[in-house]
Amino acid sequence: MAQLSRITLIIAMNVLMCVLAEEKLYSDRYDYVDFQSVLQNKDLRQEYYNCFMEIAPCKTPEQEALTGLFSEAFQTKCRKCTKKQIENMEIITNWFVTNDPERWKLIVAKTVENMKKKAASNTNG
Repeated sequence: MAQLSRITLIIAMNVLMCVLAEEKLYSDRYDYVDFQSVLQNKDLRQEYYNCFMEIAPCKTPEQEALTGLFSEAFQTKCRKCTKKQIENMEIITNWFVTNDPERWKLIVAKTVENMKKKAASNTNG
């Protein structure tokens, strides 16, 4: 009987850990965005790029969401990403590395800058 209680406790703890791990993922609110299409559309791709690089204001909530998550997701290798966000990060990364490596370098530099700002604000706040 004690053995059964231990097994039940272990299973319950594992389930709880899985549930808590799920809560730490980024919101899936904008997972529906088709980044393959965004990247193929020069004007739309430019809007997302300008938003992320803070060259121009973000025109949509989707652009703001990507801008808010991209740096951390990139730096942490998408540790808190949903499955779809991991796919989207791969699509975005592969497209820029292959098709626009100079802009990719600028995106990576901006990502590092964003993470430094975030780290500084966390230590000051």
